[in-house]
Amino acid sequence: MSENNLELERIEIINIEEEIKSSYLDYAMSVIIGRALPDARDGLKPVHRRVLYAMGELGNDYNKPYKKSARVVGDVIGKYHPHGDAAVYDALVRLAQDFSMRYPLADGQGNFGSVDGDQPAAMRYTEVRLSKLAHEFMSDLDKKTVDFIPNYDGSLDEPQVMPTRVPGLLVNGSSGIAVGMATNIPPHNLGEILSGLTALIDNPGITIDELMRYIPGPDFPTAGAILGRKGIVEAYHTGKGIIKIRAKAEFENLQEGKQATGVTAIVVTELPYQVNKAKLVETIDDMVKSKKIDGIGEIRDESDRDGMRVVMELKRDKRDMAETVLNQLYHNTQMEASFGINMLAIVNQTPRLLNLKEALFYFLEHRKEVVTRRTRFELAKAEARAHILEGLRIALERLDEVIALIRRSRNAPEAKSGLVSTFSLSEIQAQAILDLRLQRLTQLERQAIDDEYANILVDIRRYQSILASEAVLLQVIKDEFVALKSEFGDKRRTLIADAVPEVYHKEDFISEEPMVVTITHAGYIKRTALTAYRQQKRGGKGLTGAKTKEADFVETVLVASTHSFLLFITSKGRLHKLKVHEIPLSARTSKGKAMVNVIPGLTAGEKVNAVFAVNDMAEKNRFVFMTTKAGIVKKVPLEGFQNVRKGGLMAITMKTEDDELVSAALTDGQGAVVLSTYAGKAICFKESDIRSMGRFAIGVRGIKLVRKDRVVSMDVISQDRTEVLMTVTEKGYGKRTKVEEYSVQRRGGLGILTTTTGGVVGVLKVTESDRLMLMTNTGRLILFKISEVRLSHRYTHGVKLMDLEPTEIIVDVALLPSSEDDDSPDEAENGYSYYGVRTSSQSRQGSSEENGSDSSEEFADDGPVDFPDDSDDSEDFPDDDSDDTEEFADDDLDDSDDSEEFADDDSEDDSDDSDDS
Repeated sequence: MSENNLELERIEIINIEEEIKSSYLDYAMSVIIGRALPDARDGLKPVHRRVLYAMGELGNDYNKPYKKSARVVGDVIGKYHPHGDAAVYDALVRLAQDFSMRYPLADGQGNFGSVDGDQPAAMRYTEVRLSKLAHEFMSDLDKKTVDFIPNYDGSLDEPQVMPTRVPGLLVNGSSGIAVGMATNIPPHNLGEILSGLTALIDNPGITIDELMRYIPGPDFPTAGAILGRKGIVEAYHTGKGIIKIRAKAEFENLQEGKQATGVTAIVVTELPYQVNKAKLVETIDDMVKSKKIDGIGEIRDESDRDGMRVVMELKRDKRDMAETVLNQLYHNTQMEASFGINMLAIVNQTPRLLNLKEALFYFLEHRKEVVTRRTRFELAKAEARAHILEGLRIALERLDEVIALIRRSRNAPEAKSGLVSTFSLSEIQAQAILDLRLQRLTQLERQAIDDEYANILVDIRRYQSILASEAVLLQVIKDEFVALKSEFGDKRRTLIADAVPEVYHKEDFISEEPMVVTITHAGYIKRTALTAYRQQKRGGKGLTGAKTKEADFVETVLVASTHSFLLFITSKGRLHKLKVHEIPLSARTSKGKAMVNVIPGLTAGEKVNAVFAVNDMAEKNRFVFMTTKAGIVKKVPLEGFQNVRKGGLMAITMKTEDDELVSAALTDGQGAVVLSTYAGKAICFKESDIRSMGRFAIGVRGIKLVRKDRVVSMDVISQDRTEVLMTVTEKGYGKRTKVEEYSVQRRGGLGILTTTTGGVVGVLKVTESDRLMLMTNTGRLILFKISEVRLSHRYTHGVKLMDLEPTEIIVDVALLPSSEDDDSPDEAENGYSYYGVRTSSQSRQGSSEENGSDSSEEFADDGPVDFPDDSDDSEDFPDDDSDDTEEFADDDLDDSDDSEEFADDDSEDDSDDSDDS
């Protein structure tokens, strides 16, 4: 019964939640303090500190023979670090790797791994010893400069921290993952850190920005380049930051023997910190094979004991793409890598995030304590020696008496007691006299004792001054920094560039080369490399540029760089902007892709009515000139469209629901504009008559329309008006007229009569070498040379261009430049397409016309357009025409009322444009 009671007394009732919390916290703190995080004073983790201490105790110094790594590992795990041998050996290997440590603390012999990720040889095959710098970590360890603590079993003592002269936390950095926290401190240049410490000693109130004059940033053992200073500044101020490190790459022209091959190669000689070179080469090779990186023909690793060298030869036809390929490498591989700085270290047995000044401060405080404790130790030792020397000097001054006393004494204790009582000496002094060798009694030795005593007194005074004055103490520390910098300082390896790495533009990865952009009448778009169109001699048959479906044809052709902009303006007045390289790349014979799938935000029923290429959106004195079906014109500076969001933005707002954009052109603001209407009216006015407007302006009247007339085309002409216009009517008539016959008027007038032979389909600028293609509502096409149509005066009827059926009308007109094969103009009817097409704005409207409906009945509800009588074809409409539709009754020719801003009902568009960035 008593035994059961005894068992019950041993049972303790505990709260399992509190027990788990307490146990886990103990484990977490053990990992944080005892394994993963470095001490802010010496910058070492416990395993590294124990490795160095064991090697020091083993006498494995830099100037002595190497010892087997297994011997060192055995001592460490047997005496100080009760963990696996693999973990200890890995720590030892890292201390010896010059690509991991900015300043290695171990000197290894054998295979200690490589930057290619090769594993080190087994510990039984490698040998190691301390580096010379490692001795600076343990300097004065025997002078009671730091506290010692028992090892894991209490049988030995080990230092709690190293009395280092080297600021190891910043010099070699550290990396580790604890429980719920991690550290990642980059290495730095020793000379720069020592200069920063000196500056901190001279000016304790120095700011971090001022410290960065001495410590500009990390200095990695593998060199490379740090892009930008923003991440460095953030890390030094807050303890956390992200920096970008980029490999060093150069362009070379390779040679075979003594002859240059002319093939440009990208040669990499430096890599970002902790990047595996072999894996990097393998990654690049895979990307080249998958064509994610284009332009590299061969890649090989030519690295040797003299340094790193990875050569990437470019293909012969990609020699001008070196910059683009390099940008692709930086963007897609670890040739540009991020390093997240997290300066977490142990301060007073507590993990703490440090900024740059705090990291320097805690090391400096450690040095002050070490030097103070060392000075006290040396002072005590000097005073003890001085005390002995004082006794020896007394004995030498009264040597005969001392000898006589010793000779009279029966034994050593009696002699010692006699010396203490007779000469007022201490027991230590008396023992020293008894231990004095006879040779020290010579005159020379007596002088040496006097000299030693004098020197000891000087040292004592110096030690006392160090302990008495902090200024003297700091000067001692500064002198040590100067000596350390002189012996171990070296040049910075990592370049700090002012370039900002974060902002990559897509064009940086796309080579700049000319492209042919083609757009068909049915709305298909594509781009093709200009090199796909081989040059031919005159008279050749040419190449098929695109295979189009029946009744479709190439309408617009632009040659532009892949880095150029394409501006699309739709029938609803919305402007979209794309880079040429964003257009789908297709084969020469491909029809392309529907524009509705290429241009984001293009809505149903919305058609692209104008396209042009622009190299520089910020170009001055360049304008986008637009006109609508209602005769409204608007001129907007090109730079006003620099920020176009994905869904486009409003370039011109329609005043009425049935209005739409007819045409737009890129101008220099110095020419003239001709607007032509369906009823055969035209007006020519100077572009300078239209003032430059903002995007939100509606525009001003360009021509005054009558009886539901509408503008069908706009042509921009030069100041001297030497161009020729081709007018085509829906009844199949047309004529060529010099622009000089169109008198220049003020904008907003009724214009002049140009034809009475039916509704005008289009008016286009032409040259003798151009060809004209007409399309009817029944789908018939005809293609003929412009030169076959004679020049006519403005007031003539023109000639018949196409023989039409009674119910047939012309609905489309397109202009093609001269063909290399002029003997077969009818190929267009057989499905062939032609390049270089310039079209009237009407050719992009084609809604009801393509379905075979009569375009003349478009406004049937309001009555047909009243065409002027032929007898008055040379006269302008009178200003008091009673039949004028006063759609803009409040608008006169005065510019004061011509510009209108969006009304309140345009708030939706206004809000859409608010985030044009």
